[in-house]
Amino acid sequence: MTDVEAAPEHVVGESRWPMAIAVLALMGATVVGSSGAAGGLVWAIAGIEGVLLAALIVGDPGRIDRRTPWLRRTGFLLVAFLIGTALIGTAILIVDLVNGAAITSNPKTLLIAGAKVWLTNNVAFALLYWQFDGGGPAERAHGLPRYPDFAFPQLSSPELAPPDWRPRFIDYLYIGFTTANAFSPTDTMPLTPWAKVAMATQALISFVIVGLVIARAVNVFT
Repeated sequence: MTDVEAAPEHVVGESRWPMAIAVLALMGATVVGSSGAAGGLVWAIAGIEGVLLAALIVGDPGRIDRRTPWLRRTGFLLVAFLIGTALIGTAILIVDLVNGAAITSNPKTLLIAGAKVWLTNNVAFALLYWQFDGGGPAERAHGLPRYPDFAFPQLSSPELAPPDWRPRFIDYLYIGFTTANAFSPTDTMPLTPWAKVAMATQALISFVIVGLVIARAVNVFT
C-alpha cells in the first residue's frame, strides 16, 4: 500500500491560468496607490513576484503536471512573497487604524484600504492552501494523497463528484473567502497541523481587519 492513490491513466493537470490571474490581480491591488520610498519597495516586490510567476508559466505551461523540484521551490517562493506582502499590508493598516492616521479619517479611503488588505489576504492564503495541500497541484494531478491536508466534501462523499475529481484553485479560493467571512472553517475541514494553523491565522487576521475597520468607520461617520 502507498500513501497516494493510483494515478489516472492519462494525467491531466489543472490549468495554471486561474492561479496566474489571481496572482496578477493581487499584484495589481498591492501596487495601486503606492508612492514614495515605500511605493518603490512595493513595486520591487511585485516585480519579483512577476518574475517568479513567469518562471512557473514557462517551466510548466498550460496544464500543471510537472513534478520538477525547481518548479516546486519556485512556487513556494512565490507564495512566501505573496503572504509576506499581505501580512505587511495588514500590519501597516492596523498601525494606521490604531494611531488614527490621516488615511483612516476619510470613510471612502478607509473602506477602500480595508477592502484591499482583506482581499489581498484572502487570495494570498488561498494560494498557500493550493500550493501546499497534498504536495501541490502537480502532485495532486498524479493522484490524491491517502491522508490529505483538507477534507473536501467530495472526498468524504465521493458520489457527489466524478471519479477523477481533484481540488483545483477555485476550491482553495473558496476556502480562503469562507474562512475570512465565517472566521472558521465551513464545509472543508483542515486535517493537518499546518492547515489548522494557516486557517486560524487567516481567520484571526480577517477578524482584526473587519473589526477595526468597521469600528473606525462608525466613528468617522458619526
